[in-house]
Amino acid sequence: MKLKLSEDSSTIKLLLFFILVAYLFSLSMRYFWVAEFQGMPQFQWNNELMINTNDGYFFAEGARDIVAGHHQPNDLSPVNEPLSLLTAWLSQILPVSFETLILYMPSFFGALIVVPIILIGHAFGQARMGFVAALIAGVAHSYYNRTMTGYYDTDMLNIVLPLFGVYFIILAILHQRNRFLIPITLSFALYYWWYPSSYAINTAVLGTLLIYTALFDRTNRHLYKIALFVVIGILSLPVLAKIALALAVFAFFHYRPQLDQKWFWPLFGAVAALYFATGGIDPIWAQLQGYLLRESVSGDAAGLYFYNVAQTVREAGHIPFSVFAERISGHTLIFLLSTVGYILALIAYRPLLITLPLVGLGFIAMSAGLRFTIYAVAPMALGFSYLMFLITQPIGKRWLRAIALIVFTGSALYPNYLHIREYMTPTVFTAQEVTSLAKLGELSNEEDYVISWWDYGYPIRYYSDVKTLVDGGKHSGDVNYPASYVLTQPQQNAAFMARLAVEYTEKGYETNNSAVIAEMLKAYQADTMDDLMTALQLDPESLPKATRDVYLYLPFRMMEIIPTVTLFSYLDLKNPDNKLQQPFFYITGAIQDTGKTVELGNGLSILKEKSILKLGNQEVPIKHFYQVGYDQAQKLQINEQQFASEGLNVIILGSYGRLLVVDDFYLNSAYIQMFVFERFDPALFEPVLLDPMSKIYRLKV
Repeated sequence: MKLKLSEDSSTIKLLLFFILVAYLFSLSMRYFWVAEFQGMPQFQWNNELMINTNDGYFFAEGARDIVAGHHQPNDLSPVNEPLSLLTAWLSQILPVSFETLILYMPSFFGALIVVPIILIGHAFGQARMGFVAALIAGVAHSYYNRTMTGYYDTDMLNIVLPLFGVYFIILAILHQRNRFLIPITLSFALYYWWYPSSYAINTAVLGTLLIYTALFDRTNRHLYKIALFVVIGILSLPVLAKIALALAVFAFFHYRPQLDQKWFWPLFGAVAALYFATGGIDPIWAQLQGYLLRESVSGDAAGLYFYNVAQTVREAGHIPFSVFAERISGHTLIFLLSTVGYILALIAYRPLLITLPLVGLGFIAMSAGLRFTIYAVAPMALGFSYLMFLITQPIGKRWLRAIALIVFTGSALYPNYLHIREYMTPTVFTAQEVTSLAKLGELSNEEDYVISWWDYGYPIRYYSDVKTLVDGGKHSGDVNYPASYVLTQPQQNAAFMARLAVEYTEKGYETNNSAVIAEMLKAYQADTMDDLMTALQLDPESLPKATRDVYLYLPFRMMEIIPTVTLFSYLDLKNPDNKLQQPFFYITGAIQDTGKTVELGNGLSILKEKSILKLGNQEVPIKHFYQVGYDQAQKLQINEQQFASEGLNVIILGSYGRLLVVDDFYLNSAYIQMFVFERFDPALFEPVLLDPMSKIYRLKV
């Protein structure tokens, strides 16, 4: 099937009008978050709102270092990441601050999704259908969440770029002109460069194209040409190499058509062989294992077993159908209508089948995690829009049809609008927390390490310009183990592990050996971590020589996730089947004093007269009772009472509106002792900054 390529000026003007209106609408919806937080100084730094995604600080660190022209060896700064490079370039040509740039980039780039959607509709002669779909997709739950103002991440183009690739494939199928082949390669090459994890979805698009060709037009050589240029675009080669190869092949087809018949299939076979030689499907299988075959523990080459971080990441977990549907279309009913419309659109516009991999990946979210729903947003929006136009088509009067279209469009937009007005996610850190990190940056050296949980790794590196053991990208079980151990063990063990982890991590960079825990145990000829700590207690001088300062960053926000942090080190490293009973930790802000009891929720209560905790039907003595809080001079005050020799401990954190019930394991942990009570062993640690929201200590061993 071939279509005419000529466009009159009125059609082009209408197309540009649709794009402009849809873009401005999508952009304006992203301003509600700004309006909500603009007047709140606790969310601002350097006279600008801070970003609201942890991962954004990873790319911001890289852009900052690119602009500065230097960074430290092994500091994990992403100076070669596309988003960092783009940000650094824009920061040098735009008259805005760096903070303003990273805040608004997601909105301005994310809103570009409307362009390929409208163009896809236009390719089928249905620009109005594309326009309505663009309005919906631009503000759909999951797409908005990951491209809202402040969500500085690669997601700002992760859907825009593949949609352009799909658009050019559809154009090439419909018009069968060589002129669309180079744009196909450029789209896929750019997408793969921008987001290397796109390899799987790119390959799925290729597979869908080949299946489409085999089913509907297997003798059409032009469809195989399209597939060839898709393959070139997704090769695991440098972008410039792929562009050069695409240009060479294009020149062969365009200027030597007489050789096409003889050399096409050998050329196709050579490029296909190059695809398998540079990776093939191995990277895809690795990704599937990571998301669909999650195990609670994973082993290393030394036979040690560690807890798998995928078990604790919410966006990589199972989600209910209602959440799945709402994230894609805003409402379950809209999603069901979109599904029906999408199926009908596939029948009406066969080349739209190329969008199936996007829909498939979006639907995988039911088992692989909500992060994938973003991929199905655009195709489902096209489906709803098609169904809407199909239903209203029999309406004879244009004004009545227009009203019906407006009503249908509004019904799809309204739940997404409500979501946007309610989805007021705060910034990653508050200004008070950032002030502490900035002060730490002034006191520390770029080679120093800060140990905290991986959630805070990127922001720590950005604001303090130091190194970290773990972060949002480096958080496998084996590297999380030492961080977890430091935070949850008593101070002596925590201090020993902090020094060991830092020095062995640096040594690992030199020897290209990341098995830090295995190397520790091997060096001290210890079978278990308990054996290693016992050896160090007997001979503290055997600790590695300190080559740099090490700091502990203990924020209040970590309080809620301490049980999760504990999972990564409270385990049998040699026997994954030995399920240790986890220590007891309970935190609540819902406290109700009924006179005789204090109700804590979830079946927990305090029997005041007996000084006993009631856990369901079980009664447990209160061992220690603490009241901890700050006075008007911001001095920490602690009142302690002991009621029994055994039992659980109750800690009232008055200044935070929280109550803790913990066993002795948590009570004696470095985090609880050093954050809650500000109690530290002066031989092991010294306080650097003691702020109510974050405590920072320097290691002295």
